[in-house]
Amino acid sequence: MAGVNKVILLGNLGSDPEVRHLENGSVVARFNIATSESYTNRSGERVEQTEWHRIELWDNLAKVAEQYLRKGNTVYIEGKLRSENWVDKEGKQREGKTVRANTMQLVGGRNSANDAAGEASGGDGGYSAPASRPAPVPAAPKTPAPIATEMSAGSDSGADDLPF
Repeated sequence: MAGVNKVILLGNLGSDPEVRHLENGSVVARFNIATSESYTNRSGERVEQTEWHRIELWDNLAKVAEQYLRKGNTVYIEGKLRSENWVDKEGKQREGKTVRANTMQLVGGRNSANDAAGEASGGDGGYSAPASRPAPVPAAPKTPAPIATEMSAGSDSGADDLPF
């Protein structure tokens, strides 16, 4: 049986993305986002719980992140959860979880941390960018004009009723 590994997050960036350009031409961006929820506990106190998530973007998504993401931005992320193991600077074995995003979208309007909004998808590499910064935008599919299906009763050929 096949499994599903899908993560959907909506949170705020804790810092500007760290972007690296690799020798093979790939680009990787890493940053943390915070998701918070609040509730009232049994004693009636309001409690806020914040979770931090490590996000990793590659290639086109990383380039968009480098250009548009800033600390404090609200961002929507879809991706896959990945386990990582590494040895830290003190030689200790470490373990962690990272979300490798395949879709990213900035949420909200302009703010002081960033005056732009855009969205990206890792699958096709296209993204929408603000009008103030020119960027390639995939063309939306156009709906064809309706074709006349009835002819006027008084016309001899009906050619004047066609929309083209």
